[in-house]
Amino acid sequence: MPDLTKGDLAPDFTLPLDDGQIFHLAAARGRPVVLYFYPEDDSGGCTDENREFSDRAAAFAELGARLVGISPDTVQSHVKFRKKYNLVVPLASDPEHLAVEPYGLWKLKKLYGREFMGLIRTSFIIGADGRVARIIRATRILGHAQKVLEALEAHVAAAPAK
Repeated sequence: MPDLTKGDLAPDFTLPLDDGQIFHLAAARGRPVVLYFYPEDDSGGCTDENREFSDRAAAFAELGARLVGISPDTVQSHVKFRKKYNLVVPLASDPEHLAVEPYGLWKLKKLYGREFMGLIRTSFIIGADGRVARIIRATRILGHAQKVLEALEAHVAAAPAK
């Protein structure tokens, strides 16, 4: 599947959340949605990233956005991870890659000369119309959440008034 680009219709999906709810992307239409995809619970970088998004969750909400973290981990793993670090962002479980693959994020990675398939850390801003408004690759983990928040602020400012 080719990579998504700005303006594409965001692939719809339904995933379970760690709070027992179900997240269905199409049901969130009418407001922006921020999806941040991360590789795994309780690793150093993913913990830092989730803490940063949690620290800024209120700012995302003030802009009218629904914020959801997604990884291939199980719901049970998410529950423990969120509780351990007092995270406030709901975490969606995607072990079957129902969102990860349509968003083009399951790719060949290289680390210390070893090649393996893995998730490419990326965030998407989905506009109220259900289209991809921004794609933000996490080139650095620290500061990524702030970068996404600033992109959302710019998107909201540029959106036509209702």
